[in-house]
Amino acid sequence: MSDEEFPKRALETLWAPWRVEYFEQEPRDRDFLSAAARASDDAAHFVITRRKTAFLMMNRYPYAVGHLMAVPYRKTAEVSSLGENEILELWELVVHGQKLLRAVAKAQGFNIGLNIGQCAGAGVVDHLHLHIVPRWSGDTNFMPMISGTRTISEGLRGLYEKLIATQAELEKLSRRTST
Repeated sequence: MSDEEFPKRALETLWAPWRVEYFEQEPRDRDFLSAAARASDDAAHFVITRRKTAFLMMNRYPYAVGHLMAVPYRKTAEVSSLGENEILELWELVVHGQKLLRAVAKAQGFNIGLNIGQCAGAGVVDHLHLHIVPRWSGDTNFMPMISGTRTISEGLRGLYEKLIATQAELEKLSRRTST
């Protein structure tokens, strides 16, 4: 088979209909973390749970399916400016996020970390947040290397609903075992 006969068009087509969620959105809001912190409609901002000084939300621009973020309400770019309660709640939210992702997405591992400063890859430079990125054995593939394309296999809204339902179930179980 010559190069001209090879069906390039079929191979160059990547169907990802869930991506319409991104195309229908307004241009990226650089202040989306602060907006989520202030919001009363958690579902509209993909906020999963709130604590006194921090909250857990889905990343609207995920590296992988289920990419979550633990975010302090207080806008700061410096870890050193966080109080002890904020640090504790952020890490408690990381643990909670891992528990949810193990149950919902069957995550086998995690990348957890901060990107502080633009040169370190921070997409939101002035409002730090902890990334919780689920991983699976064999989840890396050729797509990012060859075509510069990352594939995300589930839409944000559907996954959000699963995470909220699982969180409610875990809370029910916790109440039963604590009484």
